[in-house]
Amino acid sequence: MTQYLILIHGDESRWNALSADERAAVDDAHRAFNERAGDAVLAAGELESSTRAATLRTGADGAPVATDGPFAESKEVVGGFYVLEAPDREHAVALASGLAEARQGHGGVEVRPLVHRG
Repeated sequence: MTQYLILIHGDESRWNALSADERAAVDDAHRAFNERAGDAVLAAGELESSTRAATLRTGADGAPVATDGPFAESKEVVGGFYVLEAPDREHAVALASGLAEARQGHGGVEVRPLVHRG
């Protein structure tokens, strides 16, 4: 079995503009995902706003320098994640396709295998 990181990308301004009913529909889709995935989900979380993020990069002296925000070249930021175990990529993609963010048109869901060492 391989572990996969499911990254949920979206436009924060669109997320913040969702009505209570629209947010409830997204929450329902996450509950359904968790029910389908079951014990395959090893970890999960929703992230705070990107305004609370910090990015570390190498400074002029070679030491890390922290700056506010994710500084992505896109309006989309990572808003949440799952780590799950699946027999293959196709199974992980099939599970992730049930997430609401895969169908909302302003974000996406990225499925990436974790490097296995050992």
